[in-house]
Amino acid sequence: MKLLENIIEGCIRQEYKDQRSLYEKYYGYCLKVVFRYIYTYDKAVDIVNDGFVKIFRSFSRFQYNDRENVEMILMGWMRTIMVNTAIDQLRKNSFLPEIGHIPDSIWNYEDISQGSDRMLLYKELIKEIKKLPPAYRAVFNMYVIDGFTHQEIANRLSITVGTSKSNLSKARVYLQKILKNNDLEEAYAICK
Repeated sequence: MKLLENIIEGCIRQEYKDQRSLYEKYYGYCLKVVFRYIYTYDKAVDIVNDGFVKIFRSFSRFQYNDRENVEMILMGWMRTIMVNTAIDQLRKNSFLPEIGHIPDSIWNYEDISQGSDRMLLYKELIKEIKKLPPAYRAVFNMYVIDGFTHQEIANRLSITVGTSKSNLSKARVYLQKILKNNDLEEAYAICK
């Protein structure tokens, strides 16, 4: 992880070569995060780029104490920024539904934390989440995948806690029905 620590230090100093290295290393990861919220490829790319601008501007505030887990800490921090950037875009567009598809090339990104079976399951789950109405999709992603509380979701989306819980419940019912019909039992368990 010494190389990653050097890249982080360079990003804190706003050195272009280190920013480029970080961007190239984590672009695919960030695009997958954004695709859970935004399904138009061009919009998702724009949001990822906006997210990286925010990352580079705020790198001086990035801190880590656990040198062995620096990559996990960094990825979690970047994920939060990407999720917030995507949600800002959704709110700006009043959660209007999007029409688009996820290009297969996005799934070619190597994610060392996922096995090939888990990646296929993830891909299928994301495709089904895409079919949810935007408000349900945002709450489901934030609560189940990104770990926000209902209070945090309510604050972030400017809705009530009750609306957040209701949207999550409706999203789960819809996804459980679809996944059960498609024999995706492991993904079905995630939606419970």
